[in-house]
Order: sequence, then C-alpha cells, then structure tokens
Amino acid sequence: MDIQEKIKKLSDIVGESEKIVFFGGAGVSTESGIPDFRSVDGLYHQKWKYPPETIVSHSFFVGNTEEFYRFYREKMIAGNPQPNPAHLKLAQLEKQGKLTAVVTQNIDGLHQMAGSKKVYELHGSIHRNYCTKCGKFFNLDYIKNYPENIPRCDCGGLIKPDVVLYEESLDNNILNGSVKAISKADALIIGGTSLIVYPASGLINYFHGKHLVIINKSPTPADSSAELLIDDSIGKVLSQI
Repeated sequence: MDIQEKIKKLSDIVGESEKIVFFGGAGVSTESGIPDFRSVDGLYHQKWKYPPETIVSHSFFVGNTEEFYRFYREKMIAGNPQPNPAHLKLAQLEKQGKLTAVVTQNIDGLHQMAGSKKVYELHGSIHRNYCTKCGKFFNLDYIKNYPENIPRCDCGGLIKPDVVLYEESLDNNILNGSVKAISKADALIIGGTSLIVYPASGLINYFHGKHLVIINKSPTPADSSAELLIDDSIGKVLSQI
C-alpha cells in the first residue's frame, strides 16, 4: 500500500468513527520547530554539561536549580512555536464531533493553541508554573521575562514549572481521564511517539475499539497490533484527511 492509499484508508477510518482519541508524543511538535528528546537531532544527542534526562529530574531541580533553569530556558521554552497542520486538524476533528480527546506527552500547549478543548497533558505544561512556597500560579511570560535566571514569587518562594520531571509521578486525574477516554474510543490514532516511555505508553492497553492507527517515522512496540501503519510526517498525513 503506498502513502496515498494509506491516507485514503485513514480518511475512511476517520469517516466511520465517532469517538476518536489521538495519543501523541514529541513527533507531533517537531514540525513546529520543537526538538524531541530521542531522535538523532533531539535533545538527548546535543552536548550539554549533564545528560538532559538528569537535568530534567526532580532531584536535579532541587539540588541544581540554576543549571536546571539555564537548560530549561534555552532548550524547552525558547522561541515562539506555533501549531502545525497536525494540531490544527485534530482541533478541527474535535469541533466536528469526531474526536473526543487528545492525550499528549508534550508540554508545549500547542494543541490548546490550535483550538483543542479536551486535552490530557500527561507530563504537564510549560504554560503553568507555581510557587513551591505559597502555591500561586504564574504563566509562561512571567518565567520568560523574569530578570534573573531563577524565577521567584512575590513571597520569595521558588517557582517550579508544572511539568512532570523524572522521579515525579503523573497526575492521577489526568491519567484516569486519559484511560477513560481511550477505553471508550472506537478509533485510536497514535502519532509521533516511540511508545517506550512508561507509564504513558501503557495507556494504549486500555483501547478495545475497532481501529488502531500508528503514524510514526520509526517502529513502535505496538506496530503488530495496528490496523494501519504510516511512516511519514504526521502533519503531512493528517492535513490530507
């Protein structure tokens, strides 16, 4: 089956489905200029003083806050990324009543920027930040425009991004909402994720619907279970359905 035949098949699946859930990872946002962590040119392959997985860990944030924020500012919140065709198509499908939820491993907020309403952010969001002392919330602009490297609250407390760092647990409400949405879906479209990060990748085990579609440039552990595999750009594929 060539790429156009696969896109036609995906269009047919979307056409007949009424409760689609999209489960996405870093590959969804790379077309918006945000590097993923595991690809050849992703953050894991760039030279830094410490390995990225060490820097974005809870213990590193607590013990080496200065270096954490130096990396965070330069690599995770730099620039002004915009939604790409994949984000826009998913928002459109939700508006049409076809898509019931987006479950994402990304923290960039691009799904909401594109217009998606029901988004389960498994790993949190750079757009929410809170004071570890008094709990007050701050937006991304506050962090970006703070005159010093380590942002602090009016009360003097340290501000932490509301993102799930290594060594931290996922939010149970988000996890439960994701499970519920996936378990009720008649079609699950997986895109831009290697499906190797747990517990997020284990969520697909709750899918018992009719159509499982995987759009990813590299193989995943779930490929053998999929009705349709497309190894191409997710924005390019989704924009054509």
